[in-house]
Amino acid sequence: MSGGDAIPEFPKSKSGAKAGDGHEVSLTNLSAFASGPGIRSGAEVAAIIAVAVFIIGGIELALRLFNVPHYIMPGPSAIAYALYDEFPLIAPHLGYTLVELISGFSIGAIIGLMMAAVITQFPFAEKIVAPYILILVTTPMLALVPLLILRFGFGYTPRIIAVALAAGPMVMINAATGFRRVDSAKIALARSYGASTLQIFWRIRAPMALPMILVGLMIGAIFGLLTAVGAEMVGGGFGLGNRLTTYSSMIQMPQFFAVVLILSTLGILIYVLFFLIGKKWASWEA
Repeated sequence: MSGGDAIPEFPKSKSGAKAGDGHEVSLTNLSAFASGPGIRSGAEVAAIIAVAVFIIGGIELALRLFNVPHYIMPGPSAIAYALYDEFPLIAPHLGYTLVELISGFSIGAIIGLMMAAVITQFPFAEKIVAPYILILVTTPMLALVPLLILRFGFGYTPRIIAVALAAGPMVMINAATGFRRVDSAKIALARSYGASTLQIFWRIRAPMALPMILVGLMIGAIFGLLTAVGAEMVGGGFGLGNRLTTYSSMIQMPQFFAVVLILSTLGILIYVLFFLIGKKWASWEA
């Protein structure tokens, strides 16, 4: 057997590399929630709630003391009431935004994962695709929305395309990074047993790249949400972005910030979703 095909020795520890020895950033170590068992004590929860009450109460008190008008900066109580009162009207637009986000993100994620697999297996393909991926990453997708609207109208199509173009490159870049950051010793061992390139990819590269894939999916979903809202603000008569434009033009700031609160909640839910998936299926990376 030639020197290049020799099987390297594996670490003697049960888990291979020690926690913290890896160079890649996983979803499970991006958050303080991953520390310890992942469950916060009662004192920590109480402290978090106390800080939130202090901040919200302080803002409410300051706005009332200085008599700040609602059309400049509404208080938390006014925002909460607007959210409760206007939610039946906002809910359909939330549904429209979710349709755009889920559809565009699914398309972009699938294409991004496929492209990541291709460029990591065929380096020549990467040399061809890389310039175009760089253009997609560095070009704000919102700049293309007017052109897409001109071509496809004011319906779902231009928004879904914009979301896919925003999410796909993020998924592809992180997935490709994960596919490459695989222990060469494992690949050498698999080849010594006669594993094919496809078997190595599905049995070694894909599972080991799962943490980076989840990070790419999370970032792609958040970028997709931002793009969907921006596209709705540019054109069209529905969606949360349209509500932001409508409420701001009518100087209905409590309703405006209620929509902002919904969007913030969506972003947090996206993060929590992928964090829980990573904790379930890629907790070994932590």
